[in-house]
Amino acid sequence: MAILKNIAQEQVLPLAQQVEAEAGQIVSKTLAQNDAVSITLFAFSKGEEISTHASGGDAMVLVLEGRGRFTIDGREHFCSAGESIVMPAGKPHAVYAAEDFKMLLTIVFPQN
Repeated sequence: MAILKNIAQEQVLPLAQQVEAEAGQIVSKTLAQNDAVSITLFAFSKGEEISTHASGGDAMVLVLEGRGRFTIDGREHFCSAGESIVMPAGKPHAVYAAEDFKMLLTIVFPQN
């Protein structure tokens, strides 16, 4: 039984090509989601954003293409392809597409 979904298994894949956005869109593709972890690919067109919110788990982003702005607890950070940033659980954060960009988001939730 596959735990990961919406992605081919046992083959080499260009991860950034697994999701595409058109103008004025944010497209997401969930690869895994359960009580412990959430893994999602995102493609943002320039100017799109996810407004300020908080997560119950630590959220780690890996930018796959382009450049995004990540505001964490009021501080702005810019990440380009190949760079990562962690948005800690409970801290307000937002994502803005300074240009077209793609990212892989992994959220790890605390286990009781």
